[in-house]
Amino acid sequence: MNKNTQKLPKLGFLYLDYVLRFFDKSNFKGWPDPIETVVYHWKNDKKRFIDEVKRKKIDILIGNVPATAYETFREIARVLPNVRFVPSLDSQFSNKSKENVTRFAWKYDIPVPKTYIYYDVNKSVQFIESTTYPKIVKRSYGPSNYGGYFVHKVDSKEEAFELFETKKYYPRYIQDFIPMEADVRVMLIGHKPVCAFWRRAPEGEWLTNTSQGGSMDYMNIPKELLDLAVRVSKAANAEYWACDIAVGRDGEYRILECATAFAAFPYIRDWIGQYLMWLFSNGHFELPHIPLFNWEELGKMDSSILRTLRYITFGHYTPSFDGAHFLDGETRMTDEGEMYLHELDSLYPILAVEMKNFEEWPSEKWNFQDHYGKSIKIVESEYNPMYDKKIDGDETQEATQIVATDDEIKTTFIDGDISKKKLIETKDMHKVLTSVHGIGKKKSEAIMQKYETHELVEVIEMAPRKLAEEFNWLKGSLLDGIKNAWENFKNKIK
Repeated sequence: MNKNTQKLPKLGFLYLDYVLRFFDKSNFKGWPDPIETVVYHWKNDKKRFIDEVKRKKIDILIGNVPATAYETFREIARVLPNVRFVPSLDSQFSNKSKENVTRFAWKYDIPVPKTYIYYDVNKSVQFIESTTYPKIVKRSYGPSNYGGYFVHKVDSKEEAFELFETKKYYPRYIQDFIPMEADVRVMLIGHKPVCAFWRRAPEGEWLTNTSQGGSMDYMNIPKELLDLAVRVSKAANAEYWACDIAVGRDGEYRILECATAFAAFPYIRDWIGQYLMWLFSNGHFELPHIPLFNWEELGKMDSSILRTLRYITFGHYTPSFDGAHFLDGETRMTDEGEMYLHELDSLYPILAVEMKNFEEWPSEKWNFQDHYGKSIKIVESEYNPMYDKKIDGDETQEATQIVATDDEIKTTFIDGDISKKKLIETKDMHKVLTSVHGIGKKKSEAIMQKYETHELVEVIEMAPRKLAEEFNWLKGSLLDGIKNAWENFKNKIK
């Protein structure tokens, strides 16, 4: 069949009451078929929403969900296994909280400021008493810093205790303070940088947010910083993505924030729409050409103009004679040496993002925000792998599960599978640790004092290098020994 006569998938926009809409039909200019809209009305609207998606026969549902609805849409996505959510719920994992950004970074060995996450308040008190200052404290839950208003610098333990007493942030999310030259926001489509700009703090201040008096400009973003943004976007498997990257005074780059939810000018949302139309149309639409460093020229315009520009397109440059690239061609210095812009652009192709056939961040394992230290209720669904039986997905049907509270012996579930009741206790982890030659009782207790049991399991499985950062004696063979001992323990109890 000719590519232009092939049936196109049914698109739908995912909207929520009271939430700003990232896309509308104008961002998908030229799509020949009607695009449906489905609005989630909060509270007990899940079943109606699912039924509407099925009734409208939507194949691809496009739109971000806010942090407060993320777990609900995890359940909705399971009941709609044949619907592709764009971005995927896995790609939106980092939207929910600062904690999720950190866990994502730990898994993929992405550089971030050293971070401490405490659900056990007593453990956080010990840390606050003994650590060095200054530190950064953030409200973890939610996708945004809201202009920096939920990010705080504390210069002493007294300030830290007063802040937590006043703000009641939970979990307690604390980072080492990184002196910065600036930070850079990078936006990507299909893993290609399409916009980037510097944000610099006012003289004598540390917050770079423009709402707090920071300045911004678009010039001379280093290639190496763009490389990091591309690596993070690929790890998230995101169709579109944004990173905030700190440029430390030590010369290092560190991820501060990353998400699929970000502010973007309309022409960038148009580019995302053009990319998605290309991605889903099997060649019916052309891949947009978005040259590297386009933002430097566009950024010279006043922001009031940028907010009104639509459907910006670029042609491919074709030299008219041999050597034309190299006559008065603009170059950039990189770690690899001087490179022409056309050479740099070729290093950053727009790539197709394919849907995964598994959940990378299932809530049963990764939703610490709702599950830690309390009884929880999880709604069953026909696609929920935690249950063998099928039900009709009614929100009133619930199953109650218990996670150990702070006053009980700390336990955790192997592989996050609560239904199988494979519990381990603190004493089990001590046995695992002390089974390693070179780790005795004192070293084992030092590790267990630092981490809750479930946290230690996560670190061993997802970010073992973090242990070496915390304990300078834990290197090489000892770290390998812990990983092997843990795998042996898991195999014994399966």
